[in-house]
Amino acid sequence: MRSSTLIKEEATRLGFAHCGISKAEFLETEAPRVERWLKNNMHGQMYYMENHFDKRLDPTKLVEGAKSVISLAYNYFPKQVQENKDAPKIAKYAYGEDYHFVVRRKVKELLLYIQETIGAVDGRAFVDSAPVMERAWAAKSGLGWVGKNSLLLNKQMGSFFFLAELIIDLPLEYDQPVTDHCGSCTKCMDACPTDAIPKPYTVDGSKCISYFTIELKEKYAIPENVKGKFENWAFGCDICQDVCPWNRFSKPHHEEAFEPKEEMLKMTKKEWHEITEDVFQKLFKKTPLKRTKYKGIKRNLKFLELIP
Repeated sequence: MRSSTLIKEEATRLGFAHCGISKAEFLETEAPRVERWLKNNMHGQMYYMENHFDKRLDPTKLVEGAKSVISLAYNYFPKQVQENKDAPKIAKYAYGEDYHFVVRRKVKELLLYIQETIGAVDGRAFVDSAPVMERAWAAKSGLGWVGKNSLLLNKQMGSFFFLAELIIDLPLEYDQPVTDHCGSCTKCMDACPTDAIPKPYTVDGSKCISYFTIELKEKYAIPENVKGKFENWAFGCDICQDVCPWNRFSKPHHEEAFEPKEEMLKMTKKEWHEITEDVFQKLFKKTPLKRTKYKGIKRNLKFLELIP
């Protein structure tokens, strides 16, 4: 119990909004859900989702002798958003420095603290970079519940936060899951312009705007049957989060690395239309937009009919 308290206190000091702990064990209830999701081709061309099925469900295959999964939430809700209503939209998580690096540094600091304070503990840090079912673990540890849009929802802060995990071989005091508070609300489902949430708690990744604008490689054309349905989203999409009633409790983050460049927030439709590769590299250096690259952004803008 003392070790668990120390870990949670250090997580708070490092800037994590929430920290919960669950027992490292096989995710029995998740296995059939993942199998159905893959069988129905809801992963589209994200073929990597088919790999390491056993590791996704069993943390002991990622860390030998794993006893605990520490789940962490790191706020990214911005103080300011893009100013021009007619400019192509960027998902809020991508405004600043790539979260993979920012959050992973902090999770590794937490692991180092555990090793220095508690003793010889083996473990690995994960930030959306390995076959770890982060939302399932976060829900098991009481950080929130998985909403109808498949994102983790928290009563105090909504859903605009990153999840990270620390899997270690140290037994700890385990937290309990919280109850579902979506109720009869279907705002996320109703608002999705591409019908990517066909039923509650199931997202068809192959129909999601984030999939088309990020995961679908730039060499592939975006299907014509979703033409005119993107509502100006050029990289990612926040629609199902923006309409979620729980996000009225979102509060601005305090992470300097996530602060966007002022020029990006002020960009007009015309400036996006004329963006060059040099400007793209300067504005979006170290941000998640480097994942889709300049060619990918140009393809997305062309699909939105913002460039010829």
